Amino acid sequence: QCSTIFTGQTTYSTGSSPNSVVAADVNGDGKPDIIVANYGNGTFAAQATYSTGSGSGPYYVGAVDVNGDNKTDIIVANSGSNNVGVLLNIGNGTFLTQTAYLTGSGPTCVTAADVNGDGKPDIIVANYNSKGVSVLFNTGNGTFAAQATYPTGTGPVCVAPVDINGDNKPDIIVANYGSNNISVLLNYYRFADCILFI
Repeated sequence: QCSTIFTGQTTYSTGSSPNSVVAADVNGDGKPDIIVANYGNGTFAAQATYSTGSGSGPYYVGAVDVNGDNKTDIIVANSGSNNVGVLLNIGNGTFLTQTAYLTGSGPTCVTAADVNGDGKPDIIVANYNSKGVSVLFNTGNGTFAAQATYPTGTGPVCVAPVDINGDNKPDIIVANYGSNNISVLLNYYRFADCILFI
């Protein structure tokens, strides 16, 4: 019989009410960071904080190179201010001030995938209060076009891009907390009508 054994936890201080975490190499040393510099010995430096604006309510964080410079940038769903923040990595584990892009109401989850086939990661956001998904298309220089919106079930809380129908285009799966179902939006470079699975 096999068993999986984990060591005891090691904790690190954060700001109040952490809700989401992502690990990525943000300073180019080949070691995963938790959005702070990694000493390489299993410990982390004191946190570095970046403002997303007063009352913004950062709810979910993602890491992706949005501007093609081989540095991991940060994307944040700001639920209180109804936007997505993009913080560009300047190469030494620090980030520029966020640029905010409007989303639907109550963004709760953010991820990225190249949905229009141009080789650049686009931002996908679940908007809890407005019952939909926003897609912000990447312009190629670290900025994004205004959102395109697609309806979902009630209370979407999470999105996942995956090729459902085998056409080599990322479709969007949405978990709908309020309607107790998932939505699948098929990608035809303009998403098809939402299909609900109960």
